[in-house]
Amino acid sequence: MAKLLKIQTSLFRKDGQSSQLTDQFAEQWLAANPGGEIATRDLAAEPVPHLTLERFQSFASDAAERTAEQQAVVDYSDALIDEIRSADVLVFGIPMYNFSIPSSLHAYFDHIARAGVTFRYTENGPEGLLNGKKAYVVITRGGVYGDDHPQTNFIRQFLGFVGIDDVAFVYAEGLATGDESRRKALETAQEQLAQLA
Repeated sequence: MAKLLKIQTSLFRKDGQSSQLTDQFAEQWLAANPGGEIATRDLAAEPVPHLTLERFQSFASDAAERTAEQQAVVDYSDALIDEIRSADVLVFGIPMYNFSIPSSLHAYFDHIARAGVTFRYTENGPEGLLNGKKAYVVITRGGVYGDDHPQTNFIRQFLGFVGIDDVAFVYAEGLATGDESRRKALETAQEQLAQLA
C-alpha cells in the first residue's frame, strides 16, 4: 500500500495557501492511488523544538550511556525519521518567510539530518540514506523569485543530502502583487499539482 507524507508549515495552518495546495494534491493522489494512506505532519500545530546544545549532544551520545532525557530526544527524532522512511511519497507545503523557509521547517530538518541514520560520510563525501522516495515541494511566495533562489536551493540541497533527490517543485508566486496575479498563480499551481498527482 502506497503512503504519502504531507508536511505543512504555514503559520495559517489549514488556511494557508501552501496548506490548501498540498491538501488538494493529497486528495488527488489518493484518488489515483486507491487504498493509499496519507499521514500529515503540521509543523505549525505541533512545532519541533529548535536545536539546542543539549539536543545535539543527545544525538551524538553513545546509546549505552544516554540519560533518560537524552534517550527521549533521540526517540523523538527517530519517530520523525520513521515517518519519512515509511512513506513512498512526500509533499511539502512551504511558504516563503523573510526570503527563506519557516523556522519550524528548519527545526524539523535539524532533527532529520543525523549522521549514521539518514546520511553517512564516505571516502567520496556524504551519502544520503533515505533513498527511493519521490518528493513534491509546493512553495508559495508573495513576490516573484523563480526557481533559482536560495530558498529553493536550500530545500533541494537538504533533501538530496539525506538521499531524496527525485524532487519536483511547484510555485505559486506573486500572491501579494494583486488579485489577478494571485488568482492566476494559484490556478497554475493547482493545474500543475493535478497533473503530478
